[in-house]
Amino acid sequence: MSESQSASRDALRRARRVVVKIGSALLTNDGRGLDADAIGEWVDQIAALHARGIEVVLVSSGAVAEGMARLGWVARPSAVHELQAAAAVGQSGLSQCYEEHFARHGLRSAQVLLTHDDLSNRKRYLNARSALRSLVALRVVPVINENDTVVTDEIRFGDNDTLGALVANLLEADALVLLTDQEGLFDADPRHDPEARLIAEGRADDPALAAVAGDGGALGRGGMATKVRAARLAARSGALTAIASGRQPEVLTRLMQGETLGTLLMPDHAPLAARKRWLAGQLQVRGTLVLDAGAVKVLREHGSSLLPVGVRRVEGEFKRGDMLVCVDEQGQRIAKGLVNYGSDEARRIMGQPSRRIEELLGYMESPELIHRDNLVIV
Repeated sequence: MSESQSASRDALRRARRVVVKIGSALLTNDGRGLDADAIGEWVDQIAALHARGIEVVLVSSGAVAEGMARLGWVARPSAVHELQAAAAVGQSGLSQCYEEHFARHGLRSAQVLLTHDDLSNRKRYLNARSALRSLVALRVVPVINENDTVVTDEIRFGDNDTLGALVANLLEADALVLLTDQEGLFDADPRHDPEARLIAEGRADDPALAAVAGDGGALGRGGMATKVRAARLAARSGALTAIASGRQPEVLTRLMQGETLGTLLMPDHAPLAARKRWLAGQLQVRGTLVLDAGAVKVLREHGSSLLPVGVRRVEGEFKRGDMLVCVDEQGQRIAKGLVNYGSDEARRIMGQPSRRIEELLGYMESPELIHRDNLVIV
C-alpha cells in the first residue's frame, strides 16, 4: 500500500459516524428470500462497531425482493402497484429480521421509511435529521429504506445507493459504506474481462470512473454507476465512500480498521455548509435558467448571487421557492438554487438590471433571482 493509500484508509479508520448500505442481492441471497444468517453476521459487525463508539446508520434494500419471494414471484414486476404491494409484504419481514438480530446484542433498531419529498422539503428535511440524530444519540440503529409502498417513479430516489448518500449528507457522516456482491469497482467488467483490475482508491469526482461503472442487476435498481454517483454526492458533505463485497468475512470491522478492501473514493473538497448540503442533495428541479458567460464566470469564481441580467432563457413552469438548475448556453450544469420569482415573472425580468424589477413587475421581492445563500455550484 502506498503512503497516500495508507492515509486514506486511516481516514476511514478514524470515522465516528458511518452510513452502511446493503443491497438487495446480498440481503436476499440473489432473490431467494431474506438471508437471515447473512443479516445476522452484518448485525454482529455493526454491534462490534457500536462497542467501539462508532455510530452506524443502516440503509437496507430488500423489501421488494423479500416481498417477491414471499409472494412467489420470480421476475420483478414492472407495474407500480405490484411493486408497492411487494414492498408492503416484504418490509415487515425485513424489519422483524433486523430487530431480532440486534436484540441479541442488547441493541434496538428503528424502521425509518423515507421518500424524496421528505428530503426535498426543508422543514421535513430538518425533522428527519432531528429524528435520526435523536435515534443515534439513544444508541438505536436506524434501519432506513425508501418507502416503496407509496413512492412513485416521479418522486423516487432511484436506488438505495443515492438514498445512502443523501442520508450521509443529512447526518454529516464521515463515511458511506456500500456493500455489494462485487469486490469493488474494477477498471473493466470482471464478469466479462478476466484482466479487469480492482480500483483500490480514487477520487469521488473523477469523471473517468463513470466510464468503467456498469448497470444494476435484475433484483435491484443500483449498479456500479449508481455507486459512483452516490460517492460523488456523499463527497459534497466531505464523506468518503467505500465500495466492498458484503460477502467478505467481517467486511465492516475490517474496513473500519483501515484494511485495504474494495474501492475507496475520497472527497475532493471540504464539507459544504448545512444549507448548501441540502441544496446539493436535491434531485428534483422544477425549471432551468440558461445563463450567459458573464453570469457563469461570476457564479463560479466569486460565489455571487444570480441576478436577472445574467439570464438568457427561462425554461419550465415553477413558483417562488422552487428548485431550479442553472446551465450555460451549451447546456452544461453550473448551479442549483431556490428561485425568488415564479416562471412568468422570471421571464419578464430576465436579461434586465435589478433596478428595473419593480418597474417591470410592480414590486420587487428581491434584487436577486437566486440569492447566494440559496445557491450551490454543482
